[in-house]
Amino acid sequence: MSGAVYTVGQVNQYIKSLMDGDKVLGGLMIRGELSNYKMYPSGHHYFSLKDGEGAIRCVMFRREASTLRFRPQNGMQVVAFGRVTVFPRDGQYQLYCSQLSPDGLGALHLAFEACKEKLYREGLFDPAHKKPIPRYPGRIALITSAAGAAVRDMLRILKARWPMSQVYVLPVRVQGSEAPAEIAAALRWANRYQVADLIITGRGGGSMEDLWCFNDEGVARAIYDSEIPVISAVGHEPDVTIADFVADLRAATPSNAAELAVPDQSEVSAGLMQLQRRMHRAMARQLESAQNRLRNLSQRRVLTDPMAPIQDKRMLLDFQRERLTGAMTRRVAGEKERLASLAAGLDAMSPLKVLGRGYAVARKEDGTVIRSHTAVAPGDGLRLTVSDGVIDCRVSRCEERSQTHGRAKTEL
Repeated sequence: MSGAVYTVGQVNQYIKSLMDGDKVLGGLMIRGELSNYKMYPSGHHYFSLKDGEGAIRCVMFRREASTLRFRPQNGMQVVAFGRVTVFPRDGQYQLYCSQLSPDGLGALHLAFEACKEKLYREGLFDPAHKKPIPRYPGRIALITSAAGAAVRDMLRILKARWPMSQVYVLPVRVQGSEAPAEIAAALRWANRYQVADLIITGRGGGSMEDLWCFNDEGVARAIYDSEIPVISAVGHEPDVTIADFVADLRAATPSNAAELAVPDQSEVSAGLMQLQRRMHRAMARQLESAQNRLRNLSQRRVLTDPMAPIQDKRMLLDFQRERLTGAMTRRVAGEKERLASLAAGLDAMSPLKVLGRGYAVARKEDGTVIRSHTAVAPGDGLRLTVSDGVIDCRVSRCEERSQTHGRAKTEL
C-alpha cells in the first residue's frame, strides 16, 4: 500500500463536493412511493421514496415543509424535487427535498416552482436588472402568434393610442414543444439587429399546458439577456409565468401590454393643451407685469422732468456749502479765541513784563543766568538786565539768605 491516508470525514466531504458540483444531482424530480414518513417536533420531515427497484432517503426542512398543501401519508405516490448530496456525518446520500406534490396532480406546478426557485437564486428576478420602459417608443416588436386574437388586439390598441409608433410582428409559435426555441430565437434576433425600442411577447389565455412555453428556462434567459426592454403579456390576469418574473414589466393581458407600452394620444394631446394654456397664462402675467413696470417707470420724475434730479442735486450742494461755510466760520472764530487766550497767557508769562515790575535778571559775563549765591564768588563780574537796559557790576560779598531775609551784596 502506498499514497496518502484519509480520514472517514475527509472521504465523505470529498464525495459531497463531487455530488454538489454535479448539475444533474443539483435539481432532480423523482417519482416514488412515500415510506417511513415522520414529522419531528423541529418541523423537519424525514421519509423515503421507493419503487420496485430501490429506495432513497429524503429530508424536507421546516421552511420547505411549511409550503405543503396536502398531508403526506405512507404509500402515497408523489413527485419530489430537490438535490441529492451526502450527509457527511453518516456517509449516506439523500434527497434534500424542496418541493413535494401528489403524483399526477401537480407535476407541472412542481416543475414551475423548481424553475422559478433556480432562476430566483441566480438573480434573474432581481429588480436591479429591470430596464425602464421608454415613454414614447418609436418602434415596437410583437413576438407572438401572427394568427391569434392577441396580436389583433394589440395592433388595434397600439394604433388607437399611439399611431406614431411603427409596429413589427415577429411571428412565432406560442404553444407546443417547438415554441420555446422560436420565442427565444426571435428575442435574440430582435436584439441583434436592434429592430425595436420595446418588445412585447406573450399570447392569449389558456391552460397551464398551453402557456408552458413561457415557463421555459431558455425563454426566461433570452428575456433576461435582452438589451431591449421586454413586456411580458401572457394569458389572463390570474395567469403567472416565469417570463412575467424575468421581464422588465408584466402585463395582465396582451391588451393591457399594449396600453402599458404607449401613451394615449388623447391624454397626451390634452396634456399639451393644458401646458399651452398654462404657458399662455404665464406669458400674459409676465407681459402684464412688464407693462406695469414700464408704466411705473414712465411716470417717474426722472423721465417726466429730466432736469429735476440736477436741480435737486444743486439744492443739496448749496445746502452742503452753507453747512460747510458755517462750520468753517465757527471753527475759525473758535481758533481765534483760543489764540487770543494763549497769547494773553504767554504775554503774562513774558520776562519783559516781569522786569517791568522791578525785577532784574543776573548773568555771568559768559551769559549764564545766576540762580544761586553759590554760582558766583567775590570779584566776579555780573550783567544785570532791567526793564530799560543792562547794568554791569561786580560781586563784593556773597551771603546765604536767612529765613527772615538776606542779600547778596554787589559793587557797581
